[in-house]
Amino acid sequence: MLKTLFTAGATRRATLGATLGLAAALVAGSALPTIAQETKTVKLGYAAWSDAEFVTKLAAKLMTDKLGQKVELVQTDVAPLYQGVSRGDIDAMMMAWLPQTHADYFDKVKNRVETLGTVYEGAKLGWVVPTYIPESEIASIEDLKKPEVQEKLAKTIQGIDPGAGLTRLSQQAVKDYDLSDYKLQISSEAGMLTTVDRAMRGEKWFVATSWSPHWMFGKYKLRYIADPKKSLGEAEHVDVLASKDFKSENPKAAAFLSRMKVPLDDLEAAMFNAQETSYDEAVAKYIEDHPDQVKTWVGEQG
Repeated sequence: MLKTLFTAGATRRATLGATLGLAAALVAGSALPTIAQETKTVKLGYAAWSDAEFVTKLAAKLMTDKLGQKVELVQTDVAPLYQGVSRGDIDAMMMAWLPQTHADYFDKVKNRVETLGTVYEGAKLGWVVPTYIPESEIASIEDLKKPEVQEKLAKTIQGIDPGAGLTRLSQQAVKDYDLSDYKLQISSEAGMLTTVDRAMRGEKWFVATSWSPHWMFGKYKLRYIADPKKSLGEAEHVDVLASKDFKSENPKAAAFLSRMKVPLDDLEAAMFNAQETSYDEAVAKYIEDHPDQVKTWVGEQG
């Protein structure tokens, strides 16, 4: 009888142990997808514009160091950037200039993306001239029609990338202001900056397409000229766009990006620092100099 009871008890303990082991395995198994979701590499996309590059690299650094998040940076042009986010090939981008500059791109994907927040406000597009050109000569885009101004500018407006919203709006401005004698020189940001640098050193006249925030305003003495017809738009906001599933797949990263807001003056100073040193050094200095901002962005997750 004693042997029977002992055997029965051992059997019950073995059965209970197996049951508990199975339950633990099921719980552990159900937790695996959650862990995988939290550690999934986040792909942040950006175009090679200095403001976008800085805020994207700043976000990536903080997500890696403070959230323990794996981040992959994807650099591409504006059009494929929007398409990539809409398809989920890229998780998020931090350079949606709205409501006007990127209106064409955004309208095509707006039902397949989600806006997480605004990185900065007060961004603007425009045409700039060096401050050594008297305002009595060029104060407005209208003044570009003056014969003597046309001659000094060689009937050329220095532009940037062919796919940029600024290029599209500048082409419209040429039509609106009847500047058919002018050539909008399509190039790139780097090409435009090379032309500006060369002209500034020789104090030659030029007009160039530009935008704020940009580090060039920290390096060169430039001013916007008036756009009375508002062809180039007015103040804009720069938003974070994400793929539809991003928030559910990686809530920590999504919450962080939604809280990340950079004051325009701070951003321009950091961008200029990046040009003088490197993006990595400028990002590190920004984090060191703005602990309260960083704490707000990271929240309790960090």
